[in-house]
Amino acid sequence: MSVITTLELKDRLADLQGQSVTLRGWIRNHRKQKNMGFIDFFDGTCFKNPQVVYDNNIEGFDAIQALRVGSAITVTGTVVPSYKDPTTPEVQASAIILEGDCPEDYPLQPKRHSIEFLREIAYLRPRTRLFQAVFRVRSVASMAIHTYFQERGYVYVHTPLITGNDAEGAGNTFTVTTLDPKAAGQWDKDFFGKQASLAVTGQLEGETFAMAFSRIYTFGPTFRAENSNTKTHAAEFWMIEPEIAFCDLDQLMDVEEDFLKYLVKTVLEKCPDELAFLDTFAAGGKGTSGLVEKLTALADARCARITHDEAITILKAAGRDWQFPPEYGQDTAKEHEKYLTEEYFHGPVFVYNWPRDIKAFYMYQNDDDKTVAAVDLLVPGSGELMGGSQRETRVGKLLERMDTLGISTESLDWYVNLRKFGGCTHAGFGMGFERLLMYLTGIENIRDVIPYARTPMNCEY
Repeated sequence: MSVITTLELKDRLADLQGQSVTLRGWIRNHRKQKNMGFIDFFDGTCFKNPQVVYDNNIEGFDAIQALRVGSAITVTGTVVPSYKDPTTPEVQASAIILEGDCPEDYPLQPKRHSIEFLREIAYLRPRTRLFQAVFRVRSVASMAIHTYFQERGYVYVHTPLITGNDAEGAGNTFTVTTLDPKAAGQWDKDFFGKQASLAVTGQLEGETFAMAFSRIYTFGPTFRAENSNTKTHAAEFWMIEPEIAFCDLDQLMDVEEDFLKYLVKTVLEKCPDELAFLDTFAAGGKGTSGLVEKLTALADARCARITHDEAITILKAAGRDWQFPPEYGQDTAKEHEKYLTEEYFHGPVFVYNWPRDIKAFYMYQNDDDKTVAAVDLLVPGSGELMGGSQRETRVGKLLERMDTLGISTESLDWYVNLRKFGGCTHAGFGMGFERLLMYLTGIENIRDVIPYARTPMNCEY
């Protein structure tokens, strides 16, 4: 019998009942009795893993009883009905071969470990049920992003990770240099002959391709040197950034809503076992947390749309003792986003036409000379999930805004020239992939939805 995976076993369970199969994987738990034993087996291809049962008729019974948690094994046996769950495979072993031993002090013993402890052994945590679920969802969501855009005619563009410009104008960048520290600042002698940094976004370069292919998207790592230790910030994270030609702000909101619902529906469809586990995990093992219910509601919801001024008016009329009182012309806070999504609209909401002075230079300036055609999508339980805008296409307006913010027009002359050489109305948005994953999984810390987190004072592995 050829080797199969646990995924194949699950998918073909009815056909394989009574058949001999061979599996290769690891021991998650090993419960031993006098004349038999039970092995919780996994190979990472499927969340619902088979139980391997053996008795004292198997060759090498004593050696098999000595197998420790974490060991790699090959199992050959007959697929039999499970008395616990007919959808979960069970294998009556006829042979178990040790492929790779594991010592007694293996850190992942069969008990509930804290997430903080698992971060300390991040190279082993993918073997736990929690992170098997999280990173399966990450994989499925990644593929869904590509599928969504590819099926709709978008071109996937790989924008540079090393750049000579700071697109946001925020200055929170990591410098890339080959200079000796004593020569710091002598950029003409550096590798690129100018100051360079890790990219905080691929948007500007993406716009150049949108002006050639009409619809493009980027999906890759970005870097921000924010010295922040919150649960939602990381120095290295992944961003999805589509850019669409001949698209205004209203059309952009249509795309954002359709895209998010597609991702949520895909994960609900393809990861039911993982989400069911994560739902229970987020509730601390006491029932469910409402994760699946939240995602299902979002997939069926209609996103409300309000201007920033309307949002502030709603917040001011709420009669709340806000920690950060809402003000016209100012940014909103987490408590405001929570109220709007969970108490006022009871669902996702777009907030658009934001104050110009708190937004980036490239956003289209509205006729009121106070706001820009920018939009944030707020969702229940997470707050801001996407941020986008219609891009400024008028050269004079763009140059005036760049000058006001002290952004070099010389280094971004190519970006300005896009408006001269056949420019058109266009728009785009960005979504932090890890923020999405936190929403999809119910995991509260960004460090736990990315394989190896890069945060202040932490660059392990």
